[in-house]
Amino acid sequence: MTVCALALSTVTGDDISHRAGNQIRDSAAQTRAGHLLLGIGHFVIPLVFRSCYEYRVNGANFQRRGGTLDPPWICRHKLAFRLSILKALRSKLMSRIFSGVQPTGDLHLGNYLGAIRNWVRLQDDYECLFCVVDMHAITVWQEPGELRASTREVAAALLASGIDPKRNIVFNQSQVPGHAELAWIFNCVARIGWLNRMTQFKEKAGKNRENASIGLFAYPCLMAADILLYKATHVPVGEDQKQHLELTRDIAQKFNNDFKKEVFPVVEPLILGTATRVMSLRDGSRKMSKSDPSDLSRITMTDDADAIAKKIRKAKSDPDALPENPDAFDGRPEAANLMGIYAALSDSDIKEVCQNFGGEQFSTFKQHLADLAIAKLSPIQDEMRRLMADSGHVDSVLNEGAQRAQAMAEPILQEVRETVGFLETNR
Repeated sequence: MTVCALALSTVTGDDISHRAGNQIRDSAAQTRAGHLLLGIGHFVIPLVFRSCYEYRVNGANFQRRGGTLDPPWICRHKLAFRLSILKALRSKLMSRIFSGVQPTGDLHLGNYLGAIRNWVRLQDDYECLFCVVDMHAITVWQEPGELRASTREVAAALLASGIDPKRNIVFNQSQVPGHAELAWIFNCVARIGWLNRMTQFKEKAGKNRENASIGLFAYPCLMAADILLYKATHVPVGEDQKQHLELTRDIAQKFNNDFKKEVFPVVEPLILGTATRVMSLRDGSRKMSKSDPSDLSRITMTDDADAIAKKIRKAKSDPDALPENPDAFDGRPEAANLMGIYAALSDSDIKEVCQNFGGEQFSTFKQHLADLAIAKLSPIQDEMRRLMADSGHVDSVLNEGAQRAQAMAEPILQEVRETVGFLETNR
C-alpha cells in the first residue's frame, strides 16, 4: 500500500514519535491562537447584540426592560449574522490540509505509523481532507476488481484508525472530476524540465523508462491539482517527500505569475518530525513494503494477534544484547528497527526505550514488542474488519465525502476556468 501525504510516492513509514507529536502541536500553535480569538469572540460579539435578549410582546409594540427592543425577526437576523461571523472567522483561521493514500496493496504497520496515525492527530487542529487517490494508483496497472476492493480497504483503515468522516472530508479521488480537469491545466503550466528532475519517476520507471506510462511521468501535476483544487494551505510530508511539494509550489507560483492573479496559495510543508523509518522485519536495511515476497517481512493491518506475535518472534535480530543508547545502533539495523517500532507504538522517545530495554536479549524484548503491538493494533484491526464487512457503509462515507469535496472544489475550479479564459455558456 503506497501512502502519501501528497507527495504520492512510496511512503517512508515515517514514525511520529513523542518528539514528532510535539512538533505537530507546535505547528498548530497559530491555529490554536486563532481558536482563542474565537473564544473571545463568543464573549464580545453577544455584547453587541444584547437587544436580542429579554424582550416581551405588548400588543403591536415590542419593548425591552430598560430600553427599546428590536422585533423578533430582527433579533433572529442579528443572531444569524453573529453565527455567520463566527463561521467565517473559523474558516479563515483554520488551516486546510490535504492528504492522500494510494490503494495499491495491503496496508502495513509502516503505512499506519508513517501516515495514517499522524493524520488522526492533525484533525483536531486543521480542516482536513483525506483522499484515497485511486487515479494515482492506475499510473501502473491495477486489476479493476482489486482496485475497488483496495479503495474500500483503505477507507476502512482510515475510519478504524480514528479519522472522523463528519469532522473531515473522506473520499476517493475519482469521484471528483475536478482533479483531472485541474491536472490537465497544470500539465500546461509545468515544464518538462521540472518533471525530469523528479526522482520518484526515475526510481519507479527504472531501466524501462520508455515503457513507463505518461501518467507515471506527469503524476506530479495531478498531485499538485489534488492539493490546489481545495486551496490547501499545508501538506504533511516526510523529509524525503519535500521535492514533490516544491513542484506544487512552483506550479502555483507560475500559474499566479502567468495570469497576474493570486489564485493559488503557496502551500507550506508540515514536516512531521525527525522520522524513524519502519523497516522490514526480515531485513532491517530495507523498508517495510507490500512488494516484499516474504509475508513475514511486514505486519499488515488485517493480521490477527497470532500472526503479529509470530512475525515479531521471527523478526531478524543479531546475537548481541540490545543497545543502551541510540548511538550504538550503527551496524545494527535490526535492533534500530525493532526498538524504533516500540518507541513509535508507545509514543516514547527512542532514548527512553534504550534505557528501559538496553542490555536485554532480543527474545525478551520481542515478547514486550509483540504484546504492545497487539494491544495497540488489535482494536483498529477489529474495527477495520467490521467495516470491510459492511461495504455499503464505507461506500456511503466515500460518497458523502465526495459530494462535500465537490462542493468545495467547484467555486475554485470556476475561478480557474475564468482566469484561464475558458468560455462557459451552460454552467
